[in-house]
Amino acid sequence: MSMKSYLDMTKQELSAELAAVRAAYDALAAVPRKLDMSRGKPNPAQLDLSMPMLALDPATLTHTASGADTRNYGLPTGIDECKALFADLLGVQPANIIVGGQSSLNLMYDSVARALLLGVYGGSKPWGQQGKLKFLCPVPGYDRHFAVTAAFGFELINIPMTATGPDMALVKQYVESDAAVKGIWCVPKYSNPSGITYSAETVRAFAALKPAADDFRIFWDNAYCVHCFDGKDDELLNIFDACKEQGSEDMVYEFASTSKISFGGAGVSVIAASENNIQFIAKQLGVQTIGHDKVNQLRHVHFLKDADGVKEHMKKHAAIVRPKFECVLGALDTEIAPRGIAHWNKPHGGYFVAYEGLPGTATRCVALCKEAGLVLTPAGAPFPYGKDPEDSVIRIAPTFPDLPELEAAMELFCVAARLAALETLTAK
Repeated sequence: MSMKSYLDMTKQELSAELAAVRAAYDALAAVPRKLDMSRGKPNPAQLDLSMPMLALDPATLTHTASGADTRNYGLPTGIDECKALFADLLGVQPANIIVGGQSSLNLMYDSVARALLLGVYGGSKPWGQQGKLKFLCPVPGYDRHFAVTAAFGFELINIPMTATGPDMALVKQYVESDAAVKGIWCVPKYSNPSGITYSAETVRAFAALKPAADDFRIFWDNAYCVHCFDGKDDELLNIFDACKEQGSEDMVYEFASTSKISFGGAGVSVIAASENNIQFIAKQLGVQTIGHDKVNQLRHVHFLKDADGVKEHMKKHAAIVRPKFECVLGALDTEIAPRGIAHWNKPHGGYFVAYEGLPGTATRCVALCKEAGLVLTPAGAPFPYGKDPEDSVIRIAPTFPDLPELEAAMELFCVAARLAALETLTAK
């Protein structure tokens, strides 16, 4: 088939290419298959890396170094050893850490709910008593973030992502002029799904914000802080260091977890924040829970040991993940790039590739894939309310399938993407 850019083809050339690609799609669709790339989940081979943790001697998991019994009630903010591990990873002090359960998303949900019901440190009154509320959403972004604030009735506002992070001029405009804006979602390193890492200038711009609201919070979801897979790890400026220069430490809630380090369903999560925020949240947590799974916290510490241990463990993940991203990017470079119908990120880490095709093609491409046995994240998912204004972005999640399945999936995806583009171009 021709490798000429579709954008440079004549009407006759487009019609001929459409017929050829449609035939290629029909041939692929005729082969029974059941492939799922709908979520950014670890492959079982990645989960197997942490199985030795379950074989640790139970007798070593009953007490912390200070003598606290992990099997009993107490320590609602987590054990000291686990706080120290995450403090080392995130570049904060252990006193700035609260350890939660297995899900950082749960911590984020609870943080929004508590702010609505009980308020935040320094706020004049709870969010829920202030009328109409707004939340900023960098797009494309993480659908589960948007779902949390949508469920609580916030008006969600799109903030375009750039190569260095969210459009900070627009963020500043909203945050500093409208007290109804209560927060912003951020995945600052290897963003979901764009894969970019916020620049130092972007982080400093966040720290320098002067919110109109006295209870504005940056939800800094550092989910991929140690998830480099190609040896060229991006550097992310520590937002708390930037905030200390501005005196704005109270503005940030940082979240992290071991969900894609150990077990997605049985890991450990944390919130990192200023001492003022930690004390305020800890008082509220004292009513909400008597403590999370401290045996699991200690198990993770014994297995991972420290930040260096985590990084060594993640090299094993990288060996599994790297070929999958190479597969995706190689297929796109070979089959899509010469046709001139899309562009995409080439991340050094994280879990996703953001494919941006021609306007009006994402929904059709996803539907074509589904009809042929490949389930992708729904078109529009990386945007609030599931509505992509351009209908152009598709989140590709390479990690869960085995490599042969992924190769077959990308062959189908590229043909479907070309077919969707050709249908749109010929219709014009």
